[in-house]
Amino acid sequence: MSNCLFCKIIAGEVPATMVYRGIDIVAFRDIHPQAPTHILVVPIKHLESVAAMQPGDVDLVGRLVATAKDIAHNEGLAGFRLVVNTGREAGQSVFHLHVHVLGGRSMHWPPG
Repeated sequence: MSNCLFCKIIAGEVPATMVYRGIDIVAFRDIHPQAPTHILVVPIKHLESVAAMQPGDVDLVGRLVATAKDIAHNEGLAGFRLVVNTGREAGQSVFHLHVHVLGGRSMHWPPG
């Protein structure tokens, strides 16, 4: 998608601090972190959101979560929160599916 920020990051057109690059997933640090550790785990394939998933995307989304878990471990997080916002009303601001890995501080509930 030519106007998608995350597609531009994946293509190397927009700089980002990459922490992981695999065959179908990348991860990079959020430029506006909401916690000491805030990493976005993103499929290379453009997929707008969880709501746009097709049956063939289930494995990819599972790998996103597994990759997020591995990144949290590699970052030394004893506890962490995974967040997936779906739709503008839920706080999604970049319409390319992504998982937020948040950690390094105490998290509160409800999140807001």
